[in-house]
Amino acid sequence: MAQKRQSEEGKPRFDGNISPEEKRRKFNLKSVVQEVIKMQSVQHLLEPILEPLIRRVVKEEVELALRKHLANMKRSIGKGIDSSESRNLKLQFATKLSLPVFTGARIEGEEGPAIKVILVDTLTGKIVNSGPESSSRVEIVVLEGDFDGDEGENWTLEEFKNNIVREREGKKPLLTGDVLLNLKEGICLVSEISFTDNSSWTRSRKFRLGVRAVDNFDGTSIREAKTESFVVRDHRGELYKKHHPPSLFDEVWRLEKIGKDGAFHKRLSRENINTVKDFLILLFIDPPRLRHILGTGMSAKMWEVTVEHARTCVLDKRIFLYCPPVSQQKTGVVFNVVGQVIGLLSEGQYVPIDKLLMAKTW
Repeated sequence: MAQKRQSEEGKPRFDGNISPEEKRRKFNLKSVVQEVIKMQSVQHLLEPILEPLIRRVVKEEVELALRKHLANMKRSIGKGIDSSESRNLKLQFATKLSLPVFTGARIEGEEGPAIKVILVDTLTGKIVNSGPESSSRVEIVVLEGDFDGDEGENWTLEEFKNNIVREREGKKPLLTGDVLLNLKEGICLVSEISFTDNSSWTRSRKFRLGVRAVDNFDGTSIREAKTESFVVRDHRGELYKKHHPPSLFDEVWRLEKIGKDGAFHKRLSRENINTVKDFLILLFIDPPRLRHILGTGMSAKMWEVTVEHARTCVLDKRIFLYCPPVSQQKTGVVFNVVGQVIGLLSEGQYVPIDKLLMAKTW
């Protein structure tokens, strides 16, 4: 019995007399071990996934920082290098296009009939008006309307080329006219180009105009330029459109009620009345003759509409004076560029026509 008791006393006792502190210590140790095991399991599972991801993120950040550092170094070095050794230039459209744009109609600028293209030094922002680059040859091209490049302005030469739009199969060249031009002191004016097709068949349904340098220069890069996107409408009637107001040198069929190659147009052409100016001169000098030339086919209402439209023509400021030989230039008739009397010269004093009419009514 004593031997059995002694062997039982040598075994650990698992009775309920364990202190709370010992229980807490055993519990905490067990929890920690379990957490470690879990973490190791998760680590083994995620390590193949996370490691490449982390490596890629770190690589991208390092490459980005390196690129910025190299760009800053280039800018710093470029300031100390003679511009003749290395130059970064860019072409620019200095004129916005006049919208809308129609097929067959000349593409014009907002401020005038010509579109201005300039060559600019990217470092100084000034026009390059000297050196071989200032006389380089440039080409006007058509670009996709949705071509923006990386972040709007940073595109590669390859991206620019890939976005050039060519004509549809069986069609004429998309852009006709003076598409190849030479810069003169870093500037050229694009004045005679037009579209032969509309933009509805392209992916964005819009076009842009682009310009690129044709010549290459050692040590100099010339970046291309592009306009804002715009729609080109297929407006066949634009070729026969009436002008409001007409200009002096518009063909006479631009006037209302006179159709191109129509009966009235042919009648006027036979009498050498080819422009709006010709029409107005005869209207003010001999209106019955003009009315007779147009004939009875033009009704009184049509005549009224045509004459009213012609009178809206914007005239230049030149005036003329006719003095009879015996007047010693003290008396004469003052008239404008289309022969309309606008006043008289009486004893060396100019009297406007409206004052003469007022005096006549009295």
